[in-house]
Amino acid sequence: MHAPVTHWDAETDLCVVGFGAAGASAALEATDAGADVLALDRFGGGGATALSGGVVYAGGGTAQQRAAGAVDTPDAMYAYLKAETQGVVSDALLRRFCADSAANLAWLEEKGAVFEGTLCPFKTSYPTDDYLLYHSGNEQFPPYRDAAPPAPRGHRTKAKGLASGKVLFGHLAAAARARGVTLVPRARARRLILDGDRVVGVEYAHLTGAAARAHRALSAPLGKGSNYYPQGLGPLVRAVRRLEARAATFTVRARRGVVLAAGGFAFNLRMLSEHAPQYLPGRPLGTIGDDGSGIRLGTSAGGATAHLDRVSAWRFFSPPASLGRGLLVDRAGRRICNEMLYGAAIGDHMVNRHDGHAYLVVDQAIWERAKKELRTQTVFFQKAQMGYLFALGHRKAATPAAAAARAGISPDGLARTLEAYNAAAREGRPDPLGKPAEYVQPLARGPYYVLDCSLGSSLFYPCPMITLGGLRVHDDSGQVQRPDGSVIDGLYAAGRSAVGVCSHSYVSGLSIADAVFSGRRAGAHAAAR
Repeated sequence: MHAPVTHWDAETDLCVVGFGAAGASAALEATDAGADVLALDRFGGGGATALSGGVVYAGGGTAQQRAAGAVDTPDAMYAYLKAETQGVVSDALLRRFCADSAANLAWLEEKGAVFEGTLCPFKTSYPTDDYLLYHSGNEQFPPYRDAAPPAPRGHRTKAKGLASGKVLFGHLAAAARARGVTLVPRARARRLILDGDRVVGVEYAHLTGAAARAHRALSAPLGKGSNYYPQGLGPLVRAVRRLEARAATFTVRARRGVVLAAGGFAFNLRMLSEHAPQYLPGRPLGTIGDDGSGIRLGTSAGGATAHLDRVSAWRFFSPPASLGRGLLVDRAGRRICNEMLYGAAIGDHMVNRHDGHAYLVVDQAIWERAKKELRTQTVFFQKAQMGYLFALGHRKAATPAAAAARAGISPDGLARTLEAYNAAAREGRPDPLGKPAEYVQPLARGPYYVLDCSLGSSLFYPCPMITLGGLRVHDDSGQVQRPDGSVIDGLYAAGRSAVGVCSHSYVSGLSIADAVFSGRRAGAHAAAR
């Protein structure tokens, strides 16, 4: 038990723990309602949002959709997301999310973010700078297209290359500064302070002076570096933690509540081992601050968690779009799924139904077509990964059987799969897994190529992953709930620290959209207390 607090170092109306998209949205909504806000961030703010592609999943008739000539309604968006989310949130909450979607995107535009209705004409995991609107999920493929007419809902923030996430967060941060939000960087929340059953403040460790400057310098490479080469950054991570352990302790009283918005737990191997061990070979995506600290703070106050076993692993091999013409098989040579599905859906099939192993088989005709597309359909990081696969990361042989043997796939199993697939393609029969007819063709021209798409396949072709579960929260307020469903007074959670719309499955932009939605919800409710 901690001794009661007799002295507060600071007081505020709302304390936000973690200052990414969810934390900034909560802070902005609360300040707009007249509340004072103090935000704590372990680093300098931004979180996973600033490192992301800056895509916001939005629909129901956004200005950008209308400019592109795309027809969408909140009901159609709801029907599609209902199929994706599988009841992870209530129908009422999902309908509210869809009804508010266009307005939330407009809210981001009011803060300075720019989105456009330039529609991407090809299948992609992330559009080039020429296109800022695209089908960022499974909208075009069965069974999802049977639920609702397809509509492009991936809205990429206008910026160069992968700077979209940094630019999007920059607008949120600038708006927060303009409204008087106090950001305390290099501050790590250590515990929640309770008065009886109510959360009334936060104890945190704060680095200042030379220690803060050293922390900033040491943690700078841990941004993108932790996504591309986490294995080599252990010494830096340990040095950062040593500095944090020596930081001075402060307390802040939060009169109206505390919002936990500290991300997920993809970088916490212990939590992954406990809740989702099958994903351990994947590459965590985000920052080292995605260590479950926000979730653990919530449980320390009696909060309940849910869906911690849900992790999204992204296995993309398009663009180039023509690689989707190949066959994705497991080690037994059995086909895994429709190769044109969104990468997170492919990852879910691969990890949870095929032991994390997947191999893309193509023939020479597909190989040549995809190589031509590589020049026009990819941004730099896609070009680098696919360039590796085309140059070194494949197995090649004159026959399917020989290629299978070289890649560790059952030659007999692949032969059966290929024979059935080619026969159906020649006869013009619909693909049993729902691949569009324009992407179905016989694989009959050697040589044959096999790309290893498995969860832990390569340093140069990683399979990124984020965690999706978190603290259970009340639909209307975002307050953290106890196991019995009652709410913890004064405690909220948002973004990936909480169960939200994307806690069952993920499509591009849905996490940022949910962070904005849940952050605004928590900030508004807390400010109204």
